[in-house]
Amino acid sequence: MIMALTRPLISLIFCMTKYVRSHYMVMHKYLFTGLFYFFALIGLNSCGTTGEFNTQRVVMEFEEVHSPETGQVWMDRNLGAEKIAESVDDEDAFGHLFQWGRGADGHQLRDSNTTREISNGRAPLHGDFILTFNAPNDWRKKPNDNLWQGVNGPNNPCPEPFRLPTEAEWNRERSAWSSDDLSGAFASPLKLPAAGFRDRNNGVISSAGSFGYYWSGSTADIYARFLELRSDRAIMSDYFRSFGFSVRCIKD
Repeated sequence: MIMALTRPLISLIFCMTKYVRSHYMVMHKYLFTGLFYFFALIGLNSCGTTGEFNTQRVVMEFEEVHSPETGQVWMDRNLGAEKIAESVDDEDAFGHLFQWGRGADGHQLRDSNTTREISNGRAPLHGDFILTFNAPNDWRKKPNDNLWQGVNGPNNPCPEPFRLPTEAEWNRERSAWSSDDLSGAFASPLKLPAAGFRDRNNGVISSAGSFGYYWSGSTADIYARFLELRSDRAIMSDYFRSFGFSVRCIKD
């Protein structure tokens, strides 16, 4: 009987610990007692006896922002950010850096540990940022285009009823900016900051305060599409899915 309960109990404790780790930055203002019961319930529903994570969404405070030109409704800050950006280099507004298609398992934290262990499934058994060095440079052994597709995507990290924007939705938003560059992005209702990126080779964060990189839910072959923000341009491009980029969620 004791042996039969050991694995589920270890799995529950492991998943609760990772959940607390991945959400502490945005939940720290709540009382410890409340957190304990909340995460206990989450742990019971998020972890199976296999120890594999199910979908995990970021829990955070935010408001909705309406884009008057496009009619689209967005979160008013980056996923994981403490507040709305007051400048393009506002560190408290940078938020998390996600590998494309991963849930909020802890890897998105800007100071998370790194590993070279590529995942076999849609949910790694850890919250480390996965480094890659060879094609297809995905944090998974086998790429999966469906992980961030729509509000019901199995690894959608956005709070319900939000999801990753498509490439077309990013393009519609850009068309309403005063200028198609970083300044226009920050001057827009979204107030997008230059949060930088996390490198797939070494896990080092670069370009914070200078450039912005925002994932879309769209893919292209082994790559994923993203919005790049620079002082002289804003363009849609594609890159390897193991890079850590920002996420700004749109309402479904």
